[in-house]
Amino acid sequence: MINRSSSSITTLDASLHDSIDGVVQRLSGILLGKEPQIKQALACLFARGHLLIEDLPGMGKTLLSHALARVLGLSFNRIQFTSDLLPGDIVGVSVFDRDSSTFRFVPGPVFAQVVLADEVNRATPKSQSALLEAMEEGQVTVEGETRSLPDPFFVIATQNPSTHTGTFALPESQLDRFLMRIELGYPDPDVERELLRQGDRRGALEDLEPAISAERLAEIQSAVDAIKVSDPLIDYLQRLLHFSRHEPDFAYGLSPRGGLALLKGARAWALLHRRSHVVPEDVQAVLPAVVEHRLRSSADFSGHGGGALAQKLLSNVDVVG
Repeated sequence: MINRSSSSITTLDASLHDSIDGVVQRLSGILLGKEPQIKQALACLFARGHLLIEDLPGMGKTLLSHALARVLGLSFNRIQFTSDLLPGDIVGVSVFDRDSSTFRFVPGPVFAQVVLADEVNRATPKSQSALLEAMEEGQVTVEGETRSLPDPFFVIATQNPSTHTGTFALPESQLDRFLMRIELGYPDPDVERELLRQGDRRGALEDLEPAISAERLAEIQSAVDAIKVSDPLIDYLQRLLHFSRHEPDFAYGLSPRGGLALLKGARAWALLHRRSHVVPEDVQAVLPAVVEHRLRSSADFSGHGGGALAQKLLSNVDVVG
């Protein structure tokens, strides 16, 4: 990997950064030893994306989702995906009201600012697809009528490894709707020892107070859009995209939407680290989370193989053209 740090890094509004640091600090007090993953999740939200967390059961996926909603002061709903889940269970249904002799729409759990789609790959493809319009356009269409979802709208989907029983692989079109995919992983021994001493961390959620308001979050998201990107940085991004499209090890390359996702993630990562412009290290920091689920190896088309391909991009594409 080739790194080149910026010699002159400027800072943005100090109070904005203090708000972000406060969010990171509170979340780190709940999810011990996972600050890098917490920052990835926040970068995804700040960039107005959606997050996919893939890991074994019991690793803290649901805890992170609950804690995010509480710290940000956002409404929260959890949808448990199962094989018998129907699209109407997600978006809502119309029911007949005898008093008025009319049909009345009953909103589904997707009508919240933070929606946890728990074990999303345990549901059938038809139910999984009910999230597509919501994630892409911030709205749902039921019986021909389109209804807007809250703003902000952030989907956190968790999925079990595809080798587990009773899972349905997410199609590429849906995977592409997630700005980032991350893993939490096992805790370090010292952190796990602290977890064993303290017990279940879910009890700490009750005392978790919001660190910022929804209005402050909107300011942060607008600040991400204002992060500057230089022409040399765009050149670097284009070299990454070109490499993925022409290297034989890649079954197919990154799409233009994948390139935009990489830029959005890098902008958010720059903001998290108090920079007013994107540097190559920002791109490199978010690249695995942004592209791994978008890539497949030509040698093993049945599996993603995205991790090795992401590292190939980082190792073989120079920062300076």
